[in-house]
Amino acid sequence: MNNEQSTMNDTRWQIITPSEIPSWFLETVKRYAPHSDGKYAAQLLWHRGIQDPLQLPGFLDPDVYQPSSPFAFGQEMKWAIQRLQQAREKGEKITIWGDFDADGITATSVLWDGLGEFFPQYLQLDYYIPNRFTESHGLNCSGIDYLANEGTSLIISCDTGSTNLTEIDYAHQLGIDIIITDHHTLPEDRPPVIAIINPRYFAESHPLYHLSGVAVAYKLIEALYQSLPDIPQNPVENLLDLVAIGLIADLVQLSGDCRFLAQKGIQILQQQLKNPSRPGVARLLELCQRNGDRPTDISFGLGPRINAVSRIHGDAKFCVELLTSRDKKRCEKLALETELANTRRKSLQKDIMAQVQKKLSQLDLSTTSVIVLEDPQWQSGVLGLVAGQIAQEYSRPTILLTTGNEDDNANSTLKLARGSARSVNSIDLYQLVASQSHLLHRFGGHPLAAGLSLAVENISLFREGINQQFRQQHGDLALKGAGIEADLIVTVAELGKALFWELKLLEPYGMGNPIPKLLLQNCWFENTWHNNPKDLRGKTIQYIKTTFSLWDDSVNEGFPGVWWGHYKDELPQNTRCDVIVELDFNVYQKQYEVRLIAVRPSHVYTDFQNNFIPSDILLDWRNNTDINPSETIRILKKCPNTWNEIQQEYRRAIALSEKLALAYPSPEPLPPVLIWEKLVGMAKYLSRTGETVTIKQIQNQLNLSRYCLKLGFNVLSEFGFNCHLDQEMIHINRMSNISPQSNTKFNQFLEAIEEEQFIHQYFSRIPLPTLQTILEQIPINFEIF
Repeated sequence: MNNEQSTMNDTRWQIITPSEIPSWFLETVKRYAPHSDGKYAAQLLWHRGIQDPLQLPGFLDPDVYQPSSPFAFGQEMKWAIQRLQQAREKGEKITIWGDFDADGITATSVLWDGLGEFFPQYLQLDYYIPNRFTESHGLNCSGIDYLANEGTSLIISCDTGSTNLTEIDYAHQLGIDIIITDHHTLPEDRPPVIAIINPRYFAESHPLYHLSGVAVAYKLIEALYQSLPDIPQNPVENLLDLVAIGLIADLVQLSGDCRFLAQKGIQILQQQLKNPSRPGVARLLELCQRNGDRPTDISFGLGPRINAVSRIHGDAKFCVELLTSRDKKRCEKLALETELANTRRKSLQKDIMAQVQKKLSQLDLSTTSVIVLEDPQWQSGVLGLVAGQIAQEYSRPTILLTTGNEDDNANSTLKLARGSARSVNSIDLYQLVASQSHLLHRFGGHPLAAGLSLAVENISLFREGINQQFRQQHGDLALKGAGIEADLIVTVAELGKALFWELKLLEPYGMGNPIPKLLLQNCWFENTWHNNPKDLRGKTIQYIKTTFSLWDDSVNEGFPGVWWGHYKDELPQNTRCDVIVELDFNVYQKQYEVRLIAVRPSHVYTDFQNNFIPSDILLDWRNNTDINPSETIRILKKCPNTWNEIQQEYRRAIALSEKLALAYPSPEPLPPVLIWEKLVGMAKYLSRTGETVTIKQIQNQLNLSRYCLKLGFNVLSEFGFNCHLDQEMIHINRMSNISPQSNTKFNQFLEAIEEEQFIHQYFSRIPLPTLQTILEQIPINFEIF
């Protein structure tokens, strides 16, 4: 087997060379960053080409930016408005034809709410969302038949329709007019529609060029508001929270009007929790534990949840109701359905990812430029997500297909494979897939992502053809490995509130303005821990995360962080390393933290071992109440539970050239059974009151290690308590009154307490010279007891 799977250590890291920033530019940026010197924000802005003194204020402050008129779309917009006015005068039925992803759902919602100011909803105005599993993206003839039977005479597409020439002709035959609002690839010739409002007609430098589907839909509503200003009862700006969700979730380049609309939309979105005008959006924010004031609240919170509905159920029509309904009770039900769909999506994505990697382990990737894999059991809804992960990890365009689908035409014997493709390294995937169009049933998309279907019997030919085409165009480009670009070099001491708010000046981040990647060198991890989150029903999600604290020589206290999708054993243990992270704020725990992106052994590696260790580095202040600490003395106030705990403190003192004072009192151990009774009492109280506490609080109350406490939670579960750990917070619910069938776990818990109490007694009595000798000789993570 010859597998070239890339790892974190193989990934090429590139460090952006700091530029010399003009003093006038630095002073301008500093006015927007009152709590810091603004040097990092200035460095990012300058490097990203925001250097024009006339451009800078509009980039940082949306109230200064001058957005483009919706009539910049010219005659196409005028034709669309004229047709809408005609439909209003004649009482025609209009149907919005949307799409099932977050951009399409929000675009449909914007048109539903916006047009709803001019046309009575459900009477003269309706919407249609294709089923992801049975219809796929775009217009289709069966759906058009249905709308014709329902009396529709005008279809307004959003986020779709530009290349559906056959379906447009079919609608004309049925007497249905079409207005297209879209942002995807244009056909060679203008389609025969009333109007096509698509920013791809603009030059790439135009401020409207990068609009997503929801932003194009908003521009149509904005033009209608300007044309009929006396009719609407609600400000058009009320739609901007939906616009921000769709823009950021669709990963379009946030420049020009895109950035402006996202900035204004986030200002409205962050009001939803305080004064919800959209109860469905407010409930989703609560469920994903976000405030709505950050683009990441959309990209990691709202967006994946909206997308999950069609990925799991196929039918996502209720998402429009979730985003637009004012019925709080109804929105609560729909929000919970959405949350559970997202939970299922995470688990399914992890399962398929493991299956794909197993298939890849059997391939010779040295001869594979484009990964093309198929399986009859894969659910099509999550294949795009997995393909994106694989493309990044293996640095190759990836196409995943499910062969368990039949053709839409029940009379056909053609067996189709359907799937998703994702690109990497700026390779134009759309053109690559298009080169094999003679083998495809349908396909569509853009340079970074595509959807396709083809006859199962053509998969081998497709795989061979697309790999040959890739090699002709790109050579061995895909085999070079993906690079990670670090924007700034910082220390752990610089992480926190001031830097967070300075970097926040550049939000919203997105394509063309990515989240800053911070490089920290010569650091290490402590307090690593991983867990599987649970869903609303208390079931464990097969999607893990690791939490940790990050240290370097600039701090006396670690900085919290999280690594999604990884186990703690994947982190370097007790060695110096370099990391690339993103700085974030955890709303749930109300703390600043980092998201780990990549890790590798330190290039300026310095081991914790020193050639010379002072013999008096340890101070014996045990049972001493008269303590006079100084800046050069580290104090250990709590008796260690393990050798690893005290060894970490010892080595940290060496690294920082400090002394380590053992200042913990002699332990007064409680009988293990009494500790158990206290734990049960705490569990009863927490389950009765619904309150939550941290792991650390319970540890301090019972004087137990994390390992012992975990054993205690296992025993509690046998007595009918459900103990759920969520980001260091413990939730305990009493499920039932039961008696355990065996005392095995209970006895293990009591024995672990006794062993821990023995360790406490040992560390309270061991002579200092003996302790230092042991600490110098034993390897890290070695346990004597």
